Amino acid sequence: MNDDTIRLAAIGRILRRRWRLLAVLTVLGALAGQGVSMLLPPRYTASASVLLPGQWEERELLTQVDIATSSAVVDRAAEQLAWQGVDGAGLRDDVRATAADGNIITISGTADTPRRAQRLSDQVAQEFVTFATRIAGGATDPEAATGTEALRRQVARTNRRISDLARAADPGSTVESVQARTELERLRTSLQEAMKKLADANPANNRANLVVMGPAPRPAGTEAPTRIQLVAAGALLFFLAALLGHLAAARVNRRPRGEAELTAALGTVLLGVVDVPQEAPARQATGRGPRARLARLLGTDTRWDLPVPHRSGGEADRRIRHRRVCARLREQLPSPGGLLVIVPDGDEIALRAAGQLVAEAAGDPVLRVVEVSAQRPTVPDRGLASGALVVLSAGTCTADQLDGLAGACADGGHEIAGLVVAEPVRDRQARTTGRTPREAAPALAARGHATGGSA
Repeated sequence: MNDDTIRLAAIGRILRRRWRLLAVLTVLGALAGQGVSMLLPPRYTASASVLLPGQWEERELLTQVDIATSSAVVDRAAEQLAWQGVDGAGLRDDVRATAADGNIITISGTADTPRRAQRLSDQVAQEFVTFATRIAGGATDPEAATGTEALRRQVARTNRRISDLARAADPGSTVESVQARTELERLRTSLQEAMKKLADANPANNRANLVVMGPAPRPAGTEAPTRIQLVAAGALLFFLAALLGHLAAARVNRRPRGEAELTAALGTVLLGVVDVPQEAPARQATGRGPRARLARLLGTDTRWDLPVPHRSGGEADRRIRHRRVCARLREQLPSPGGLLVIVPDGDEIALRAAGQLVAEAAGDPVLRVVEVSAQRPTVPDRGLASGALVVLSAGTCTADQLDGLAGACADGGHEIAGLVVAEPVRDRQARTTGRTPREAAPALAARGHATGGSA
């Protein structure tokens, strides 16, 4: 596998050459997300806010959050709601509480309908206020509460005594009477201020006055993940899985692509690289039947991992390459005679290149094209042919298949004269004839599957 598979260009080729398959898989992913959304019931969440007056430390707020979701509060809310088949244990997972800025506890309730979610959050908030008030006011130290109440009664009696003393004082306007009444009023005022400060200093008085900041608004939409989110997530998941699957398949692909890898696998030398114009209609004849039609529809009948063909230099340039290969063949032949041109079956580019080589050779040397199976190759026995020429395109056979092809040539008594790599190119000019290279090749290029006959 070369480094090209990890580049962005590889992803671009997948999108260009497999866009139909990716589109179908994306639609299937969206349908899968739709199915999951139908299996999961919708959930609605409503939130109610409770204000905590006074000064609160952070750990105290966290304590109030735990109280709001405690079993004492949730069980009481479940009793008041009286929903059939739902108890406090069942509601405990549907109730959440968080502490916000400004001494506000936000209580959220989740249910299968907006109305039930609103009722749940309102009821839990109300039960939390009741329970917290009872803790702050009634659950404090009884002795301290009794002492405070006794102090209030004593202050009340003192105020009444001061009033009696003020009425009993000399009602005249003497300096002594005025001073006495003034001192008594100061004493009354001081006692009232002291009691007010005592009441303000008691945290239970402030913290018992929790306030629910209005009813919870009824939720307008479902809780995440929504149906749209599930559909989008399914489509994206299938698309990414298909994309990563293509990249993983290309990563584990061990088919030789480079010229050095191909020659090393066959144990021969490279005679040249020839250009073969691409023909779009060629892939329409790859097979028949439902599977072949489906492959053509999805675009899987052509390989995506091959690089984009470069532009051809023209017919003259291609013929020069073929003539040079033929000239090297004449130099490589150990003795006069013909050559078997071995082409792996299914390699249309290599087969067309072999036909063009036969046409350029014009009988010198004599070439005979033979298609062999890449899985179990069988090469005709040595006859008039003095060797074999392998023609293939890069990336069509694995290293093991090439090794098996070399072994089949050796079993048939043929020495591999060399390798010719067929490379598809984009032709600059439209073809002016309807004949294919197979029809244009002479009779010497007659093709057929190897059966063991002589060349």
